[in-house]
Amino acid sequence: MARIALYEDLVDPSPAQRAIAGAIIAGPRGKLVGPLRAVLRVPALAGPWQQLGAHLRYDTALSPRQSEIVILVVARHWSSQLEWQIHAREAADAGVEAAVIEAIRAGTAPLLTGIDADLVDFARTLLASGDVSDALHARLASALGEPALVELVALIGYYTMVALMLNAQAILPPDGATPLAG
Repeated sequence: MARIALYEDLVDPSPAQRAIAGAIIAGPRGKLVGPLRAVLRVPALAGPWQQLGAHLRYDTALSPRQSEIVILVVARHWSSQLEWQIHAREAADAGVEAAVIEAIRAGTAPLLTGIDADLVDFARTLLASGDVSDALHARLASALGEPALVELVALIGYYTMVALMLNAQAILPPDGATPLAG
């Protein structure tokens, strides 16, 4: 059970909360899931949050496969159960192989090469130390372009925010989901 009342638990959501929830459902997500159910407690935060998240998830220079690989690295780093459950499915739908998903879950080196391997290394290194090497940065900037690199860092930061909200508010997957080891 979540530590705070989620949007669906509110007896009488405000007009602002209803409007933002409607915009989320009408947008590319198509439903109200994850941390937005908690963030809707603060409509002034929920609106910009959902807009940033929609851009980072659906409208960056990264492919859906690349984005989902990075999101899984973030979910695993923070042991965010619901984020992992949602994005493991999304990653599989985006063409990420089951063995790669499992390796990220296990914290081992996934069998990736090229840009995909560099994305995993970039995300893991940035999350672990708050920085990346000049060489790794240059490789990805050359391969993806500087705008995509800015979006990559924003994606890692956004999904860190998502993971922390889910973890701090105990927004968990339904019973029966395979848990991530802490």
